[in-house]
Amino acid sequence: MIIQIISLVLLSIVTVVLLIDIVPISKDWLSRIHIGRYQDKHTWNKSITNIGVKWLNTTPKIKVTDNIRLVAIDMLKGNYSKCAIQHWQEASLLLGLSEYLKNNDDKEVKQEIMKFMKSKFDRHGQWNDKPKNVDAAILAYAIMKLDFIDKDRYKAALDYTWDLIKEHLGHDGTVEYRKFMKSYRYVDTIGFICPFLVAYGTRYSKDECVDLAVKQIKAYEEYGMLEGHYIPTHAYQLENKVPLGLYGWGRGLGWFAIGLIDAWNELPKGHTYKPVLELSVKKFAKSAMVFQQEHGTWNWTVTRGECRPDSSATATLGWFMLNASKIEGISEKCLESADKAIHYLMRATRRDGAVDFSQGDTKDIGVYSMLFNILPFTQGLCIRIMNSYNNPKVV
Repeated sequence: MIIQIISLVLLSIVTVVLLIDIVPISKDWLSRIHIGRYQDKHTWNKSITNIGVKWLNTTPKIKVTDNIRLVAIDMLKGNYSKCAIQHWQEASLLLGLSEYLKNNDDKEVKQEIMKFMKSKFDRHGQWNDKPKNVDAAILAYAIMKLDFIDKDRYKAALDYTWDLIKEHLGHDGTVEYRKFMKSYRYVDTIGFICPFLVAYGTRYSKDECVDLAVKQIKAYEEYGMLEGHYIPTHAYQLENKVPLGLYGWGRGLGWFAIGLIDAWNELPKGHTYKPVLELSVKKFAKSAMVFQQEHGTWNWTVTRGECRPDSSATATLGWFMLNASKIEGISEKCLESADKAIHYLMRATRRDGAVDFSQGDTKDIGVYSMLFNILPFTQGLCIRIMNSYNNPKVV
């Protein structure tokens, strides 16, 4: 009898473990049937926005590993997902929905956003769980883009974010990706911190914040870009300025792109740094367009046409191109590039409105995911692009 009970328990455990592996794979397969059927931008926008609202407070967990077998073990070890990864997923969804609200007085969306805010901040406007990594700055930036809330109510959290960034300042005066990685500067950090620094600095008259954002971008231009092509490497070593990882990593281009274009956007007209960053925008736009594929995508390695298309790279660079189209001299080509990116993203969208085929989370410098699936980060950017595209004040 005891042996039968033990056998039954073991069989149940094995069944549960197998189901944890099989169910997501089966769900992805079923979800991809009739993928890419969207033809109308308005219908597509509605579908992707509905998913964005749904995901804001129930954001899908992003896997740390590429393992698709015995996933339960990763869950038990705490290797399935991490808060730092979730911050930039949530931030992108919030940025997309804030763009949507510029043209739509949607009470349901506002309610979902306020529900999200209550889960993240206490009654004093401070983080409920104070972040330890600078990834959180992009979420703080997303909070600052919400036009229907009193942003000053959350100033404690914004001040904390600025203090957190200062704690990550290296001896060269630029910001570290992690405190235990003092010798490296990552391209990701451009996207994480620079838009926040400019928005926070201009709102609260802290020139040192804007100075730091521009310094971070300019330092990367000097040491982290491929000579002759102006595309970033994944990271560079601080002491000897040796490039690390891959030149042409798609989402790496994306992190540089959104950090640069949002920082430029946040600077008021007439600001000293506005023309400085505008030159960088023009240069990067011309370089990135060279690597856009004919069907509108940027691949996960942009320099190789044989690589898989990456929806996350395409969405970030599409957002960049749409905003860069405001600049005289590159406007027409950038708008054409953004339009091609949108058409690809429509073809990569599942029936329910979830945008598919984004590269998974990066494991280390030069170690890239080979899983391509849904990503809230991409979803939010698609919402952001489409609602800016529909707003005549933007383009």
